[in-house]
Amino acid sequence: MKKNIHPPIAKKIPEKLVAHNDVRIDNYFWLNDRENEDVIAYLNAENEYTKHKMAHTEQFQNDLFQEMKSRIKEDEESVPYKLNGYWYITRYEKGKDYPVYTRKKDTLEAPEEILFDCNEMAKGFSYFKLGGISISQDNTLAAFSVDTVSRRQYTIQIKNLITGEVYEDKILNTTGSATWANDNVTLFYTRKDDVTLRSNKIFKHKLHANLEDEEVFHETDETYNTFVYKTKSNKFIVIGSASTLTSEYRFVNADTPDQEFKIFQERVRELDYAIAHYKDSFYIITNADGATNFKLLKTNEIQTEKEFWVEVLPHRKDVLLEDIEIFKDYLVVSERENGLNNIRIISWDGTEDYYLPFDSETYTANTGNNPDFDSEFLRYSYNSLTTPSSVIDYNFKTKTKVVKKEQVVLSDTFNKDNYTSKRIWATARDGVKVPVSLVYKKGLKLNGENPLLLYAYGSYGSTIDPYFSSIRLSLLDRGFIYAIAHIRGGEYLGRDWYENGKLLTKLNTFYDFIDCTKHLITENYTSEKHMYAYGGSAGGLLMGAIINMNPELYRGVIAAVPFVDVVTTMLDDTIPLTTGEYDEWGNPNEEAYYNYMKSYSPYDNVEAKAYPNMLVTTGLHDSQVQYWEPAKWVAKLRDVKTDDNLLLFKIDMDAGHGGASGRFESLKEVALEYAFLFELEGINC
Repeated sequence: MKKNIHPPIAKKIPEKLVAHNDVRIDNYFWLNDRENEDVIAYLNAENEYTKHKMAHTEQFQNDLFQEMKSRIKEDEESVPYKLNGYWYITRYEKGKDYPVYTRKKDTLEAPEEILFDCNEMAKGFSYFKLGGISISQDNTLAAFSVDTVSRRQYTIQIKNLITGEVYEDKILNTTGSATWANDNVTLFYTRKDDVTLRSNKIFKHKLHANLEDEEVFHETDETYNTFVYKTKSNKFIVIGSASTLTSEYRFVNADTPDQEFKIFQERVRELDYAIAHYKDSFYIITNADGATNFKLLKTNEIQTEKEFWVEVLPHRKDVLLEDIEIFKDYLVVSERENGLNNIRIISWDGTEDYYLPFDSETYTANTGNNPDFDSEFLRYSYNSLTTPSSVIDYNFKTKTKVVKKEQVVLSDTFNKDNYTSKRIWATARDGVKVPVSLVYKKGLKLNGENPLLLYAYGSYGSTIDPYFSSIRLSLLDRGFIYAIAHIRGGEYLGRDWYENGKLLTKLNTFYDFIDCTKHLITENYTSEKHMYAYGGSAGGLLMGAIINMNPELYRGVIAAVPFVDVVTTMLDDTIPLTTGEYDEWGNPNEEAYYNYMKSYSPYDNVEAKAYPNMLVTTGLHDSQVQYWEPAKWVAKLRDVKTDDNLLLFKIDMDAGHGGASGRFESLKEVALEYAFLFELEGINC
């Protein structure tokens, strides 16, 4: 019997939603119940429909999967780093999906100790993720965490690294990270709220004490999350508490973990700061006193309040201070100017102050793992749209660098010189110049006939830097141009770039993407017939907004785990992340924010008109964007759209926000996405 090829039609059960005397009718509100058999049946039907519509590409998908996998070196290991007398190395073994965490004492020639073999630990689970590993000061114990559901609710356990015994203690519903005090007995960790999954409490666990864990801090403000860590100096345990705009820290000496924590500087609305410790001082990165792009200050260990902070590096209008790394003789500053990463090196004695040289406009450079104060080397990473990633050790004394590892691309045909990259600037409708990074194969004629995939995120001040991807070669080698739009809502051009793409200026994010699209078409990089867009999570909201505003610009759109039901989600404070995001999107309990959100919320603005071909993905256990947002959105689009274009919905019934957990399993998701794009372009090999 021929299988039914009609798309699933979700039943309508009208739900009346009222706020500020405004009435919205949500016909698919009922999908908000993963325990409902009808909901699961609908999601399975969508999966079956997608599988059926893409069945003729299954071999091509498998070929793409094998092609992408074949470029990745399977038996690979990280560059060793030294911490407290041990070299730590993470490696992968051929044919296995998960990492093996190891260490060697004193020298790299010493025998290998296997700390955790995730391939063994993952057996019997459809999803597995090892969270943070924290080694005790005496090197004998490891706190580790595991998530086997993909809801980012980790269970912490403790392993004796001498005997190999994993203790019976299990600490449930944590963020996954834990921090040892210097007594090798006391462990601090962060617990989540059972319902909202907000990280809201810090607890203290005493090893072998048979005591109930003690709550040492409770963050009661629902717009904040809390976390705990030890300073690089190993002198202090620090509890941080942060919202989008405001932060607060408290600390205790790591040698005396039972003492009361001292507040560093009480929270003040929109005072954002972060702290690091060195010798007898704290160093503070802050936006205090109008330092929009942040500045660096310092204070002593006793007088930590803002009134005692002294300037080290001033605020600069055109330079964003992103981070610092402290060494015995040098301060390393990560900056961003005109969108580009800079690494600045300053000697504590004041004799040296210079930048590492980079010579591209489409690169990413970041400081790496540098746990040792006394090191004469700075470890950093570098890659670009055309250059595979390298891990580099820079010697402060000799000013020379050694490439410790270069990403291997296993391909007879790959040569970085076969590709070109550039940065161009599009003019947005309000006159602002928006940068776009591009990469494509050399020799491509810019005649408007090239398929182009435009990616962006544009929220939370998260910056998408240009980066190399061996997976992406499968697009580039088939004639695609790949582009990243550095739109407002990120921090690519500084903190103001973020401030002008959130709250009541959020529309700038969507307009920037649309105007970048138009610029790429006008400049003959592509045309509407070959223009594709991709975004995930908050970038999925971006996808939903642009196809409501200008669907005619795009041949196809991929929306991964998309945040598309903005108003309903932000009105529900039981949903994970909601209250903590009022400073990003606004609080819809206030009418002005409600009306503004409703004006762009993708789900609320679906109309009876033609939409592009679309592939939407989600995970049933997603804790960041609940599965029912894309499910409702797809159901509504199916009901009202007037075109015959593809609308495919793929739900991973085992995974959450980050997708599949195996090293190569995620490539199958990419293979589906690429097959979707190639199908629309008539590319079948």
